[in-house]
Amino acid sequence: MPRFSARLATQSATTKLAGSIIDRATGEQIAAKVQVVGSTGRFIHPPEAILKVGSGEPFFYADGVFEVTVPRGPTRVIVERGTEYVPAVKDLEVPSRGAVAVEIELDRWTELAERGWHPGNTHIHYDDEESDPDERLRLDPRVEDLRMTAISVLRRWDYDYASNKYPPGMLTDFSSAHHYVQCGEENRHNGQEADESTGYGHIMLLSIRNVVEPVSRGMLVDAFDPDYPPLCYACDDTHRQGGIVIWCHNGQGMEAPVAAVLGKLDAFNLFDPNWNEAEYDIYYRMLNAGLRLPASTGSDWYISSANRVYADTGAGFEYESWLAALRNGKTFITNGPVVYLSVNEQGPGSEISANPGDHVFVEIAWESHYPVRKAEILVNGRIAATQTFREISTSGKLKTDVIADSDSWVAARLFSADRDSFAQPMFAHTSPVYVTVARDGPHKSEAASSFVDAIETSMEWVRKKGKFYTDTQRNEVIDLFREGQDRYREMIGG
Repeated sequence: MPRFSARLATQSATTKLAGSIIDRATGEQIAAKVQVVGSTGRFIHPPEAILKVGSGEPFFYADGVFEVTVPRGPTRVIVERGTEYVPAVKDLEVPSRGAVAVEIELDRWTELAERGWHPGNTHIHYDDEESDPDERLRLDPRVEDLRMTAISVLRRWDYDYASNKYPPGMLTDFSSAHHYVQCGEENRHNGQEADESTGYGHIMLLSIRNVVEPVSRGMLVDAFDPDYPPLCYACDDTHRQGGIVIWCHNGQGMEAPVAAVLGKLDAFNLFDPNWNEAEYDIYYRMLNAGLRLPASTGSDWYISSANRVYADTGAGFEYESWLAALRNGKTFITNGPVVYLSVNEQGPGSEISANPGDHVFVEIAWESHYPVRKAEILVNGRIAATQTFREISTSGKLKTDVIADSDSWVAARLFSADRDSFAQPMFAHTSPVYVTVARDGPHKSEAASSFVDAIETSMEWVRKKGKFYTDTQRNEVIDLFREGQDRYREMIGG
């Protein structure tokens, strides 16, 4: 899509431009994000507007209508809403004075809700610099067309998060029949400043009734804060409350393999945060080790990307059914393209029983407003079939059959070099379908061995560098890590 060069600036102008945003199918006014670029090439927005954050093109939020003052001459208006609507572009010739009214109609290029798929963002924060967090929270789900939005409590010494003002649970003041907003928690540990990467990691806690304490531990709380308790304790507390635990940030943190093998996790966030490079290694190795973890995602810092996880709830939509679908792995993650996976006619989260030597038939289908450049079918993290497009592809299918020789997982992913208005490359990735043969393949022992070694390194950090008030605390963490290590050893017969 051609775009003007948009530079943030103030404008003095005499012409009022009033706009309304309409869903063409329903005729109703809808919230969206708007970019107005005047004849000088500058981005213009209402003085008190909520602005889009993150990288890429500047936009402001509009709750169905907007009004700006613009200079005379050629003016471009771009309107976007979520990922299921085609961005609208309107070019106008604005007179030197008076007023101009414009109606922008948005069309859906897909209607995933009719197929039972509903989008959510599992990881959002607002910081203390946000001038009107209530208004942003009211608009965010509607502008990005999210059915489930999870903000979170998070504590650090250097930020006073605006989202900490909301109590855990459903936020009824911001929810509606079409947009559910809840407050959860990011529970986390970071190591010492010189050794930050060795922290235990970060987890998202959804559908909790009470804050799980301590919310944070380690460097980001206090220089003298102990590296205790481990995150697994927070996972247990969350599950006692009936909540969901999602590992954040593509598996970063030394406790991730421990929590996963001990059954503490319900899902796994990929492309979270969006400004990091995509990293699959840890997730794929966990799946190779026989651990079943649904794919999820979030934007992390405000709505700073189009990242979302779609969950298949079937005929209807309720908050609890969406969470259940997430737990059951009936998901795919995306920032735009839609990808469907079928393995012997079963979708993501399913388990298929097969005999050694059986043929397993895999098909993926995709559709996208933005061009897809590559589609891949994965078996145990390896590419089983791929298709690359020199020309654009906005829909297609890819099929293959796989010989079942051991317990395996099958997934699909899409890539594109094309970028959205957040300046993010387009992607999509399904949760796995699991093929059970009752026989382990070499991928399982290889993955398990890598985690045995990784946990050994982590325990050495706990022994020599971790800060604890008592030896009992240190030994508790070591014992927990050793329990996880032993589980992986059982997978390789050691």
